[in-house]
Amino acid sequence: MKTIALLVLACSCYLCEPQTNGNGDLFSLPLKVTNMAEKIALLEAKLQNTEKEIKELRSLTTGTPRVAFSATLTESGSGDTGPFTAAVPLQYKKVYSNTGSCYNPSTGIFTAQVKGMYYFRFSMFTNLSKPNSVVSLKKNDERLTSVWDTSSSDVNDMGSNAVVIALEVGDSVYVELQANRIVYDDVMHYNTFSGFLLFTM
Repeated sequence: MKTIALLVLACSCYLCEPQTNGNGDLFSLPLKVTNMAEKIALLEAKLQNTEKEIKELRSLTTGTPRVAFSATLTESGSGDTGPFTAAVPLQYKKVYSNTGSCYNPSTGIFTAQVKGMYYFRFSMFTNLSKPNSVVSLKKNDERLTSVWDTSSSDVNDMGSNAVVIALEVGDSVYVELQANRIVYDDVMHYNTFSGFLLFTM
């Protein structure tokens, strides 16, 4: 029993008192514990930085809303659209892309689901010896810009226009054919309506 007690006392002294290694350097258990704590703190800081970088990468790939569409007036065939007794939104029925599903081909209206800055572009084509085409890009009830051809001497004319504009959620953007005007389209798909989100706000 005395031998065991002496061994326990010797081990306790070894753990608690400064010791030397083979090279004569002093070391102790408290010092080792302190070093381990510092290493753990360093690893935790690196882990936090890594998690932050992962979140930033996810925001670039999946967190940012993606909104873009492009469509043309007719799916097939050829002929005039209009004239109508009142101004009407043009329905661009052949959809090339509609990421975010903000454009409705049944109405021809784009409805913003994300607040941000957007780019829109549209084109118009006329195929008359006496041209009679006027179309406007509108935000809600506000006319933004227009393209027209009513006095040309040739048969085929085409024009386009574009805007960059801020939209709130629920705002509508569409191309409006003015009253008593017409546009022409065929399988060449001259009349297009496109837009996309530049950045959120």
